[in-house]
Amino acid sequence: MSQPLAPGSLAGKRVLVTGSSRGIGADTVRYLAEAGADVVINFRNKAPRAEKLAAEVRELGVRALVIGADLTDADSVGTMYAEVEREFGGLDILVLNASGGMESGMGEDYALLLNRDAQVGALQRALPLLGAGSRVVFVTSHQAHFIRTTPTMPEYEPVALSKRAGEDALRELIPDLTERGIEFVVVSGDMIEGTITATLLERANPGAIASRRESAGKLYNVGEFAAEIARAAVDPIPEDNTRLVGDTSDFV
Repeated sequence: MSQPLAPGSLAGKRVLVTGSSRGIGADTVRYLAEAGADVVINFRNKAPRAEKLAAEVRELGVRALVIGADLTDADSVGTMYAEVEREFGGLDILVLNASGGMESGMGEDYALLLNRDAQVGALQRALPLLGAGSRVVFVTSHQAHFIRTTPTMPEYEPVALSKRAGEDALRELIPDLTERGIEFVVVSGDMIEGTITATLLERANPGAIASRRESAGKLYNVGEFAAEIARAAVDPIPEDNTRLVGDTSDFV
């Protein structure tokens, strides 16, 4: 896919993308680095993939930090930001991309812990690094963003509810962010083909992706959605702080 941002448009900017060793997060890092940004690649347990991505973007002439951190662990998050401050001095863009809740073997409250509590914690702990003119991007799905008015698949409902709770909690921080000169935008997309979530949903509910694709007319792939996230990091903030990606006609 072609670069969504002008070359050099982010030169000198410092960006952290959570959950960026693979998938949407990794492609978002690529686009931002191609635009000249120095990047922090965060991972939980995919260190080799993160290091490979870092080596790739360093060839573009930008700096890349690889930092393992579990967002549900406050000490781990604190250590991550301490390293960012030591190496980069601060951040200009924070992309809250990491999410989950469909993994096997996790506690009953894991989805809420990761998709709400950890998101708020990651932002609050980042505030000392985010100066006036910086931006925070929160990544979610239509199935979560509209869950209060439009039902989703039963298999995804706990995740959708927890991500909406996270979005609501982050939106409550907008007045404080605005006072600090920090911009905030939510990027919501339909089901994204090629993601782990889509794969798990298809496994639990065969035909779900094809059905949604037929209803929507088109589903974005990983690279296409990552390009929208990259654009959201620089485009003017919509009045309602929300950037909707893809068809929303089936959502209320």
